[in-house]
Amino acid sequence: MAEIREPEVLVQNISKDGTRKWVIQLEGGSCVEAVLIPENGRATLCVSSQIGCSLDCSFCSTGKQGFNRNMSAAEIIGQVRVAIRSFGPFDPSGDRRVTNVVFMGMGEPLMNFDNVVDAIQLMMDDNAYGLSKRRVTLSTSGVVPALDKLREVTDVSLAISLHAGNNELRDVLVPINKKYPIDELVAACNRYMDSLNDKRVITVEYTLIEGSMTSLSTPES
Repeated sequence: MAEIREPEVLVQNISKDGTRKWVIQLEGGSCVEAVLIPENGRATLCVSSQIGCSLDCSFCSTGKQGFNRNMSAAEIIGQVRVAIRSFGPFDPSGDRRVTNVVFMGMGEPLMNFDNVVDAIQLMMDDNAYGLSKRRVTLSTSGVVPALDKLREVTDVSLAISLHAGNNELRDVLVPINKKYPIDELVAACNRYMDSLNDKRVITVEYTLIEGSMTSLSTPES
């Protein structure tokens, strides 16, 4: 396991509704973002897993930056550390300032498999941050082989970055669909859920883009 070092926070913004956003500089000078969103008695931290992303989803600004490198487990868990410490010293027996963590920031988590899994284990370890498996969610665009591998090492909650209900449109919006089409992704999701042996559900993420179907079907577009 990588050593956990104190991250360097370049920017911290706190909005009127309590949302907190950080720009964190990593080794080598690159930066990632983490966001804490409070809502109805809970606070969900959105963390990044890569610097940039190689999947190039058409609606995602991170993908347009290209891919730099994977984040280490220490860099990933460091975002949790930053969020918790922004409220003052960490008290394991006190009120939780971070109740949920979602891997929905920069990068595709399953393309950084080992480091993401190590970070998840720390988040859920009773001797570390002690988060429930129901309160840590990994979001993936659909890297099917890695999704099958994931169920062998963890029972973290799952979200699917779907964004289209058919392969024609999803090929355009989420190019990895050309390699792992929807039917293969759904089958992998079913295998993952079968391995959990509980009543959890998979979160489906769907971005509504005005005119997307029109632009797809118009010859001159």
